[in-house]
Amino acid sequence: MAKAFFRLQKFLRRIQFLLFFLTAAYLMAGSLLLLQRTRLVLQQGPRGTPSNQALPVPEEMSRVGMAEPRSLQKPRLLVGMDALQEPALGQQHSPHWLVSRNSELRQLRRRWFHRFSSDQEPLQTAGFKAMKHTAEHKGTYMGCFTHDSRERTLKGAVFYDLRKMTVGHCQEACAERAYSYAGLAFGAECYCGNTLPAAAAKAEECSSECKGEKGSVCGGLNRLSVYSVEQLRAGARPLRRNVIYRGCFRAPENLTDTFSASLIQPNLTVEMCSEFCSKKEFPLAVIRGQECYCGYPTRRFSLREGTDGRRCSGSHNASSAAGGDYCLVYQTPVQDTRCTDRKFLTTKSKVFVALSSFPGAGNTWARHLIEHATGYYTGSYYFDGALYNKGFKGEKDHWRSRRTICVKTHESGKTEIEMFDSAILLIRNPYKSLMAEFNRKYAGHLGYATDRNWKSKEWPDFVNSYASWWASHVLEWLKYGKRLLVVHYEDLKQSLIPKLKEMVEFLNVTVTEDRLLCVENNRDGNFKRSGAKQKNFEPFTQEMKDLINRYILTVDEALKGRNFSGLPREYVPR
Repeated sequence: MAKAFFRLQKFLRRIQFLLFFLTAAYLMAGSLLLLQRTRLVLQQGPRGTPSNQALPVPEEMSRVGMAEPRSLQKPRLLVGMDALQEPALGQQHSPHWLVSRNSELRQLRRRWFHRFSSDQEPLQTAGFKAMKHTAEHKGTYMGCFTHDSRERTLKGAVFYDLRKMTVGHCQEACAERAYSYAGLAFGAECYCGNTLPAAAAKAEECSSECKGEKGSVCGGLNRLSVYSVEQLRAGARPLRRNVIYRGCFRAPENLTDTFSASLIQPNLTVEMCSEFCSKKEFPLAVIRGQECYCGYPTRRFSLREGTDGRRCSGSHNASSAAGGDYCLVYQTPVQDTRCTDRKFLTTKSKVFVALSSFPGAGNTWARHLIEHATGYYTGSYYFDGALYNKGFKGEKDHWRSRRTICVKTHESGKTEIEMFDSAILLIRNPYKSLMAEFNRKYAGHLGYATDRNWKSKEWPDFVNSYASWWASHVLEWLKYGKRLLVVHYEDLKQSLIPKLKEMVEFLNVTVTEDRLLCVENNRDGNFKRSGAKQKNFEPFTQEMKDLINRYILTVDEALKGRNFSGLPREYVPR
């Protein structure tokens, strides 16, 4: 019996060794085959890459290593037209071919790794210019205070920096906006204001270390570490540069009832009124003659119907403003906080909603509007650290968690579309979308590509490959989308409140009028491009225009075929 057992044991050991040897041989053979195919692709690269072969490894991959699936987005490097199988000329712009071509493009896009957002965009958190890191801070530590995100005491500007927040960074940001106090919370959030919080907390409750400065305290859970910035104010910019002229408006019948604070001052100036309202923590400074009023946009005074500036004597000088029926309105640096509180859904959403668009169509701006109107965070199919720093906390939440009001996506495959129960389909003029996405690729969310970028070979390659994606994206959502609300970017800009109401109703959320007025007051958020504007030349050649115009006509016909309104006429250059 023992001998038989010994033979069996010997046999099993041989089998184990044999399996190990075969596995090792298989892995070695696979590695050699992969190296051979890679060498072949690299050799063929300059002559064009057929769509049925592996693509060369982009430079970004060698720098950042393997990316997680959620970070795969649009192609960072451009795919030329020679990489795709072109059909006969008569079939090039049919809906069937566009859907087929989009599938090819989607497969190609997924083989490229998306450059990490933190690398592609300079540190510009929440509209503040990038500042030098300061290890030492100025000003006096005022103490630890309670912090309520809904009823903030420091009602001025707010920004986030999850990697490099320091006390000095926050102080400088607040000083640039001429605020007196800087408060830090959660180790990464900065708040500014002119009034010291009333409710003090125990010193040990402010225990969060600053993300960018070891040993420094940056608040805690619902706690603010508050510092004065008085020593920095001497070098800060003049307040006037941080005040925005909103226009000339008809004054409401009773200014005292309409606005919460007022000041009568001989020889009143814009600086006097705006500084008075800033200290009172109001976002609007209203001037009529020698009278200064502070408050919010309301139903009585919504700022929706401006009048001819000449009725206010055609000047932005307070002393020349009409003293009776009209008034000058300025936006102070204080933020309208009636719509800034946001949170995740308390229970998982039963309806899974997508916010779908072609890249460059204003998806981020639409998310800003939706979040501030509904009070709930939006999610994303991808992760963008720069957007998280700007306050989109849903970026880090898993896109399938159903804790967000809707989920951003640029995907357009049948499988990706049918995962959602409904969708807001955001469409923008392809000429503007292509330029916006090209700017984003070379200068981030808030910058402009240089003339050199526009005149390079990358631009025509970009148009040739991305223009068809613009069309096929809409066609596939029309084909596979279960329940759609089509919103044109241009209509949203022109009629913000009516269109936003449609979107909010589609999301099955009830919104107050004050909250919508607050959204309108903060409509731009932190998403206006800054820096040197792009080219003084026409970037689209006639050949490009002919191509894009055919796609526009195809999409227009498809929308009407689904009983949606067609594309705005401005989409086709005339």
